[in-house]
Amino acid sequence: MTEDHDLSKRRMLRALGAASALPVLASLGACTSGGGGANGLSSYARPFSRQPFVAPRISEDRILRVIVGHRPFRPSGFVVKRETYDKKEIIHNYGHGGGGISLSWGSSALAVQQATSLPVGDAAVIGAGIMGLTTARLLQDAGWNVTIYTRAPSRHSVSNVGAGQWAPTSVFDEDVASDAFVAQYKYASRIAHHAYQNLVGADYGVSFKENYYLSDEPQEGGYYLREMPELFTSVVNLEPGQHPFPSRYVTQTVTMLVEPAMFLRRVRSDFFVAGGKMVARDFKDISMVLALPETTIFNCTGLGAKALFGDDEMQPAKGQLVFLPPDPAVDYLTVGGGSDVTYMFPRKGEILLGGSFELGDWSREPEAEVTQRIIADNRSLFERVSTRV
Repeated sequence: MTEDHDLSKRRMLRALGAASALPVLASLGACTSGGGGANGLSSYARPFSRQPFVAPRISEDRILRVIVGHRPFRPSGFVVKRETYDKKEIIHNYGHGGGGISLSWGSSALAVQQATSLPVGDAAVIGAGIMGLTTARLLQDAGWNVTIYTRAPSRHSVSNVGAGQWAPTSVFDEDVASDAFVAQYKYASRIAHHAYQNLVGADYGVSFKENYYLSDEPQEGGYYLREMPELFTSVVNLEPGQHPFPSRYVTQTVTMLVEPAMFLRRVRSDFFVAGGKMVARDFKDISMVLALPETTIFNCTGLGAKALFGDDEMQPAKGQLVFLPPDPAVDYLTVGGGSDVTYMFPRKGEILLGGSFELGDWSREPEAEVTQRIIADNRSLFERVSTRV
């Protein structure tokens, strides 16, 4: 592993890690002195839930499945731009790293804005992941007739493997990205955050959850939380005794959790209801793209843009996820606190544990040692939390 690779990985871990050095934006008080639960601990003040902390039941014999996904990462950030090829207008919208779900509506809005000077008519969208679907829906809202061309259905896309916390993280390298890109990133983040808020409780798999960033060392915080604190509520640095976790530094926030399978299924349904069409097509090279009947084409191919459009900056960031049975009593998220990229997200159908962030790794097979580390790291975080209400 090269020094540059190590440095890039540390930056990504920093972006995913605890936001513990952030200034306190809200004061929620110390733990209360009442009652304790089955673990003998006092109850803790929580900004969103009135329930006590309940630990997910974590063990290797409870594993439902282990999967690998590849984030489409570009150090300089995602691409939204318009190019002309042989009288065809191609508008790119790809390369969002680990923030694709979070940025989707915002980045797609920027892409659709690129077409405002073109006559409204038929448009092609390449890719049926979250960028393809949200781009297609926004085009439909603007009056376009849209056909999505895709090699695989949405349920087999990289988007469906995403964890889903609303946090546009590991999207770019702070030492590489330009000021212009950072402004674009923030604009897209704010648009997307507003769009998702409008979908909470509307059967799109979007809900508000408490999130706890854990670390044993002071951290500068995730870039998104540091630079856009107004998008998060109930942000506070917790002192020892104000939380049940073993980490020395804990930052509490409330944000949104997007369940990818539910969200993709609903947006895909909306696309068809609005008259959209979907065609199975595997594009081997750009000539196949230019052969499409539509003259306005949106490239939402993610990692596929590396080969299809010669983007040599694109690289995969491999992530491994472990799924456990669901537990409705677990109603909060944790990020950090382990030996690598570590997180726990509760979904309606499962408990999701992560993870890893391996730049340049194209392998698709889960690694047993990574699974064991994910289980061990997460178990250690909840040793002081009761597994029952």
